Formats: sequence, C-alpha cells, structure tokens
Amino acid sequence: MKTQTLLNYAQDRWYEAPGGLAEVESAVSGETIALTGSEGLDFEGMLRHARRVGGPALRRLTFHERAWMLKDLANAIMARKEELYELSYQTGATRTDGWIDIEGGAGTLFSFSSKGRRELPNGRVLIDGAMEPLSKGGSFVGQHVYTPLQGVAVHINAFNFPVWGMLEKLGPTLLAGVPAIVKPASATGYLTEAAFRIMIEAGVLPPGALQLIMGGVGDLFDHLTLQDVVSFTGSAQTAMKLQSHPVIARESVRFIAERDSLNASILGPDAAPGTPEFDLFIKEVAREMTVKAGQKCTAIRRAMAPAQHLDAVQAALTERLGQARIGDPREEGVTMGALASRAQLTGVRAAVAELAKSARIVSGDPDVSPVAGNGAFMAPILLRTDDPWGTDAVHDIEAFGPVSTIMPYRDLDDAIALANRGMGSLALSLFTFDKAVAEEFVLGAGAYHGRMLILDRTSARESTGHGSPLPVLVHGGPGRAGGGEEMGGVRGVAHYMQRTALQGSPAVLSSIVKQWLPGAPKVEGEVHPFRKRISELEIGYTLKTASRTVTLEDIEHFAHFTGDTFYAHMDDEAAKASPIFEGRVAHGYLILSFAAGLFVDPAPGPVLANTGLENLRFQTPLYPGDAMRVELSVKTKSIRDEEKGEVRWAVYVYNQKDEAVATYDLLTMNRP
Repeated sequence: MKTQTLLNYAQDRWYEAPGGLAEVESAVSGETIALTGSEGLDFEGMLRHARRVGGPALRRLTFHERAWMLKDLANAIMARKEELYELSYQTGATRTDGWIDIEGGAGTLFSFSSKGRRELPNGRVLIDGAMEPLSKGGSFVGQHVYTPLQGVAVHINAFNFPVWGMLEKLGPTLLAGVPAIVKPASATGYLTEAAFRIMIEAGVLPPGALQLIMGGVGDLFDHLTLQDVVSFTGSAQTAMKLQSHPVIARESVRFIAERDSLNASILGPDAAPGTPEFDLFIKEVAREMTVKAGQKCTAIRRAMAPAQHLDAVQAALTERLGQARIGDPREEGVTMGALASRAQLTGVRAAVAELAKSARIVSGDPDVSPVAGNGAFMAPILLRTDDPWGTDAVHDIEAFGPVSTIMPYRDLDDAIALANRGMGSLALSLFTFDKAVAEEFVLGAGAYHGRMLILDRTSARESTGHGSPLPVLVHGGPGRAGGGEEMGGVRGVAHYMQRTALQGSPAVLSSIVKQWLPGAPKVEGEVHPFRKRISELEIGYTLKTASRTVTLEDIEHFAHFTGDTFYAHMDDEAAKASPIFEGRVAHGYLILSFAAGLFVDPAPGPVLANTGLENLRFQTPLYPGDAMRVELSVKTKSIRDEEKGEVRWAVYVYNQKDEAVATYDLLTMNRP
C-alpha cells in the first residue's frame, strides 16, 4: 500500500502540513501506510472561522433542515462504504468490526436524523417543559428553552472506532446547530480522514460547519470560550490533562468525557451451568473479548460468577475463546484481527503483566504472537482471581485489548459491591432469569453505571448485547468513566445548547418559540382551519364552536353502545357518594367524541388523518343538562415533506360557565 500523506481541513480548505509528520503503521503488517501532522495550522483561525461562518450558517437552518442534512451525510457514507472497508482492514478490524464502525456510524446519523424530524420542531428554538405561570392574572409567565451554543464543538476521538466515534458526536452536534472541529487519533486517523472527505464531498454542509485536525491541537485550547464544548474519548490520563487546562476552568468550557471503564458482567445466582442464562453469559463475555480485539470502551473487563460456578465459567470460556481464529482480517474465516498498532500491543502487554502479579492467566499467552510477522496480533487473555477483594489491580487497571478477568462473588450484595468497585463504568450486564435479582441489582448498582443490560432467555434473540452503544440511549458513565453522556437521542443534542429561562407575556414568548402558549392571543377567521394547508395556518388560529347540550339520554346511549357502564355514569346515588361527583356524569370519551363532532369539518381537504392526542386531562365534570363548546387552536405546525406535515392543535372544552372541562393536544396529518 502506498504511503499517503493525510490532510487537514481548515477554513474550508484542505491543508498538508509542511513538516513534523508522524508515521502511521498498518496494524496487520507493521508497514508505514500514512504520514500525519498538523504543523502550521492556524488553530485560532479555525475557531474563528467556525464561530463566524459555520455557526451562523447552521443556526439559520431549522432542526428539520439539519436533520435532513444528517441523512444526506449518512447516505454519502453508505454509498462509498466499500472504500472505507478497505482502509478499515489496515486498522486490524474484521468485516464485522468494520460494520460496527462504518455502517454503525452511518446508522447513528440516520437515527439522529429521524429523531430530529419526529421529536424536534421545524424551528430553531427547542422548548423544555411546560409553560410556568408566574402571575395570578396569567399575563406574566415563564418558559424554559434551548438555543444553540454560539461556539465550536471540539471533538477529540479515540483510535478504536475511527468512523463511528466521529459520527456519534457529529450527529447531536450538527443537529443542535453547532459547528465542529474533529481531531481523530493518529493510529487510525487515515480511516477518519477518508470518511470526513466523503462528507465534505457530499456538498450538503454549509461553509465552516466541519473542520479536521490530523495531528496535535497546538494552542487550540488557549482560544476556547464559554460558548465552546470539548467532547473527549480516550484515556483517563489524557482526559484529566485536557480538563485541567486553565482556559477550561477559567471559561467554564463544557467538557464531556468518555474514558477508562472497568465494565463488569455478572452471572446471576440463579444462572447455573445448563441454564440458558449461563450459556448467554459465556457467549457474551467471549464476544466482548474478541470483537474489535477487545478494543472497546464498553468491553467486559471483569466477569463475575457465584463462587461455586467459577470453575465451570473458566472451562466454558477457555473452550469458547479457543475457537477464535486470529489473523489478517481480509482472510475468510478470521474472527479476530489485530490491535490497532504495535504501540497498542505493547501497552496491552504491559497492563496484562501488571494484572498477572495478582491474578493468574488461565488462557492465552500475551507475549507470543498468534500470527507471524510484524502485525499487532494477540490471543485472547483470560485471567482469574479467587480473591477479588484482595486484588486491587483487576478493578483499577484496564488492559484495552482482548483481556478479561473472572472472579467469584459470595452473594448478591457481594456481587453488587464488586461491580461498583470499578468506581464508575460505561456498561454493566447481568444475566439472570430472576426478576427480584434484577430489581435488587439495579437499585444497588444503578448509580455506578451508565447503562445496564439485564439479559435472559426472553430478550437474548433481539438483544444488541453488552457492548453496543445505541444512538437512542445515553452513552457515558459516572466516576472513572468520565462523568459525561453522549447520544441518548434528543438528550445528546441538549449538550450543545444552552437552556435559558424566558420570562414575559404569553404573547411575546409564543412568538419566540413559535408555539401557541396558554394566554397568548387567539386569531379567528371566517375560514374553517381544516380548510387551510399547513403553510396557510398561523400559530394561534382558532375555531370557536357552537354549544351542545349533553342529555341523560346521551350518556345512557353511550354507556350501552360502548359497554362502559361505570357507576359514575349510570348510578346517581353511587356517583353522589363519591367525593368527586355531585351525581351522574358524562363519560370522558363521550366528551371527546362530541368535541370532535363540534369542530370537525367533514369534507375532504388538507387534513389527511387524525394521528392521536396527547396530554389529555379531564378537569371539571360534565353533568346531564350541561352545555359544552370547543376552542380549537393551532399550537404548532411542522412540514415533514412535500406531501404531508403535522399540526398540533390545542383543544379546550368548556361548559356553559366557561369552566375548562377537558384539555388536550390533537395531532393531525395535513397537506403542506
């Protein structure tokens, strides 16, 4: 393979460092395949360009426009994925490993795109929670909102997932409307640079939205501000060095870290040999040791089992690990490739040597390469300690490779304490078919672990496994795991936004958030709102219906027709005995049905379908002889595509005394 000089991407131009280049080796052959460096970059200029050009361009887009942009980027990656697979082999990754990295990365962008279009407004301000009344008369209210930070997201990524690691950070960042500067690890940066190039060539990003540093960060940190975010994945040592930078402290720069993690997997006390849960435990521990050659921040480093089953666990794991075929990841049948570099191999061997001082190796030899040549290959290494409380190293040292330690526990309390002894992890898995065990474990260990998988025979078939971060779930953990969170759907987007408490009149706040708020003006017109397309509807446009009197005959007919003969509708004495009612009352669903009859315009038109209702509350009983009327107001609207969009209507049902009987949000699918 020809040696390639990797390029930086700064201020919308590709830039080759004139000197200070470092050699990057193939994990498989040990040959130099790339040169990388960032000498001569204007780091302050990159930050300035992102803030002045990229940020404003992204903030001009709505959440939905940014979401479509993410989908286009994901499609671009998928269209050229085979180019990335070819480079991925050089990192030591098998096709399966590469699938997690490349297609998993694109899938993360697809997920954030979908979340953005389904869960975020087609606007630029994100509402957080309900409006807060702040005055008796309702003219002064509060509303929490999120707006994009006006700085830069600096993404410092690890070597193990050069594509996914970049994309899982970019998804929420770009969706939030914040530009990013990506700094990949040098060992596998050639794969990151290739994926980054594909995104730039897709032509969907506004100028200044993305930049790339293929070497050291120079004086970048000296120029950070309170509007910037640093998102880091890597070792605890490097994280602490970066987080202690004086500018980080002085400017209160947000710092999101995902770092060392001594993740645990626990065989439940009920999961004896021969049970499905025992077999699942063995399979999962072995898989986490061999997938990506164990170079996963979520990999199982500590495997715990009841003391009486530890020998069986050792025997079963040793047998399964022996089935791993190690070699060049391009070769058919190879199930485990190489570590990312020879430097990484040296580091893992050193960590195993430390672990072996207090735990014995029961499978594998760390000092003998299973593959001839200069590649960074290592067999899976299984260690065992029978005294986990007297062996600190197994809870403190992470060998970032195909390495795990098995250990016994006495009872469930002991297992919980051992799991928590890791002082914070990204992922924990528990294999049990006993619901009481699962509940006790979550209550005892939940505070120490970012994600917990409870796996049994019923969920195993569809489970994504112990070590798979998912875009809809938070990825992070407390303590030594870094204390941060990434992804988690919309939760991850909020990391790159500022929450602000707005105060003012409902009219002013409604105009800012592009949503009708209670107390804001309502606009009436001669045209029924169901006759208007989304683009013709204005926020607050309202239909006020005529009244309808609800009779006792209506209530009884509805009861017999639906089968809902609950006593409050049919038995006057029983209803009066209730502390809530004064007598027989109308059904809640009768009120909803009559409300629809009052406001629906039946002729075909822009409204395509009723897709649901949310936040339903029955507030005042409706008695026989009472009249009801409806006020239907446009609360929010969102065009999804050329054929349809969603309108959210605020529905208020009042009685003849103008008391609110019921309130809810009605969702309809409309023509744009």
